[in-house]
Amino acid sequence: MLGYWKNEEATKETLQDGWLYTGDLGYMDKDGFLYVLGRFKSLLISNDGEKHSPEGIEETIVQNSDVIEEIMLYNDQNPYTVALVHPNYEVIKKRVSARGVTPNSIRGIDIALQLIKEEIDPYLTGGKHDNLFPDRWLPASIGLLPEGFNEQNGFMNSTMKMVRGRISQHYKDLLDYLYTPEGKPVHNKRNKALLEKKLK
Repeated sequence: MLGYWKNEEATKETLQDGWLYTGDLGYMDKDGFLYVLGRFKSLLISNDGEKHSPEGIEETIVQNSDVIEEIMLYNDQNPYTVALVHPNYEVIKKRVSARGVTPNSIRGIDIALQLIKEEIDPYLTGGKHDNLFPDRWLPASIGLLPEGFNEQNGFMNSTMKMVRGRISQHYKDLLDYLYTPEGKPVHNKRNKALLEKKLK
């Protein structure tokens, strides 16, 4: 690679001393094979400094759920991991209605939040898939989002990867809230208020 077309700044950041810096995290095995583990910028970092790549967890949850359309796990040296979730509001509305409950009623919102929580629970200790991921990297708190990630809002890049820094910055207030005693339960007031609007 010679560099980026007419972008000296990006070339300097990416090419250094003959090495190509991609931002990926990986290792070489004893036979010289390169294993890519994930993006360095997307790592979850616990309060004790342990690191984990979130992509595998996020993909597994989304692929096995018709309730969760998108999820971004977040932990930047905090005691627990949280998730920003864009649910499929139409699916939730249909499921709540099928129980004979008005979706945006108090009871309907409680059912909707339980449906979302039930998509994460199987991966936690004691759940059906509890051996897939360590609990510390699964969300202990969930914040719901009004919209998904796409190129138009700048939350996805052209290769359809989440722009985590931009998402984290945009939803900083919500992320901070999820680390409070009031915000930690899935039945928190912000999630309830958003569902009341979205399930009309």
